[in-house]
Amino acid sequence: MFSGLSDFFKKILPKRLFYRALLIVAVPILVLQLVITIVFFDSLWIKTNKGMTKALINEISMFVKIYDNEKTDKKELTNIFSLFLDLNIEFIDNKKIENKYKERWFSPIDRTLRRELKSNFDSGKYWFNTTNYKELIDLRLQYQNGYFKFLIPKDRVTSSSARIFALWITVPAIIMVIISLIFLKNQTRPIIKLARAAERFGKGEKIEEFKPSGALEIRQAGYEFDKMRKRILRHLNQRNEMLSGISHDLRTPLTRMKLQIAFIDEKVLAKKLTADIDEMEKMLNEYLQFTSSSYIEKDEMFNLSELMEKIIEKYENENISKDLIPRVYFNGRKNLINRCLNNIIDNALKYADNVEIKLNKKNTDLFITIDDDGPGISVKEYENVFKPFYKINKGRADSKSSVGLGLSIASDIIRSHGGNIKLEKSTMNGLRVKIFLPI
Repeated sequence: MFSGLSDFFKKILPKRLFYRALLIVAVPILVLQLVITIVFFDSLWIKTNKGMTKALINEISMFVKIYDNEKTDKKELTNIFSLFLDLNIEFIDNKKIENKYKERWFSPIDRTLRRELKSNFDSGKYWFNTTNYKELIDLRLQYQNGYFKFLIPKDRVTSSSARIFALWITVPAIIMVIISLIFLKNQTRPIIKLARAAERFGKGEKIEEFKPSGALEIRQAGYEFDKMRKRILRHLNQRNEMLSGISHDLRTPLTRMKLQIAFIDEKVLAKKLTADIDEMEKMLNEYLQFTSSSYIEKDEMFNLSELMEKIIEKYENENISKDLIPRVYFNGRKNLINRCLNNIIDNALKYADNVEIKLNKKNTDLFITIDDDGPGISVKEYENVFKPFYKINKGRADSKSSVGLGLSIASDIIRSHGGNIKLEKSTMNGLRVKIFLPI
């Protein structure tokens, strides 16, 4: 039961911190306003109006009783009540009340008038309307062969403090909510700034010096993020410098070995040694490609459709078919995307005869699929092939010249752009590489 309620509240509550914090501030204010309003209308406004209406009906009853006295000057009595009690009275002879009464149960004024009239006069001998006139109440009482028509100012039965109260309770609440919005915006801005910096860093973008701001806890999180960012960058630089040094040191003896092989008279042995050295150089280049920093290249807006067209044309292979939507622009590192697609297409052509490449766009997302008719790989190996230096002993990885870095490099590039890459069974009975990129 409680878990169901928890799931229900999770669905209806806003997802963003700003709006949740606004609810924490605004809900108590609204509840307090509601309680105060109910108490005011129940204890003050309604009771005050009830007393004013009761006094008015008593005055009308007194007028009718005095009017019944034969010795009373009717005209003088009407003038006195009109002058001192603000009652505009008119007696209409030889007519009955013909207006049909429409009860307005939602109106407090109507309810109070109806209650007091019922307790002082017989049913059917009175009629009133509070909407015919903007500032007056039209009240009629049956009297002998005619009826009295009273035009009564509405302020005789309503308290003007209600409007003032509504104004004073609404305006401060609005001011408090506006102040809360300003403060909450200032408090959530550093969190958004930190989240965006983390997102940019996760995508491999270069971040200038990050300056934490906001509350103490948010600044602390910002400082820790900046320390972590600097440690990661220092680690990447050390790794690249180390591998660059290793590369330089290894290329020198490899070059000497090539020169020495040139003096070997036995051609078969020299050919085998040359092939081994070429393989070592290729492996070394793949290591350097895998460890090369993506932070050097800056993001740029480029035509992804045009880039894929050029990549496919470069292969000059009739077995590659394409289905690309034109003029798809993407903001990212163009050379890295180029390297990623080359690695995947090279891998497909190495073990398949036919390759099909598609580029689709749905809303704000890009989808690239590369299908082939090769032998494919088992489902349990789908995640493993993205690991660095992982090689399958059969099928696609059965190559001495490969060190198992092609798909790993492609995965790192796609994920550094905030996307995702996964493998599926191809409709061509081979392997499908499916790439998702957010615009």
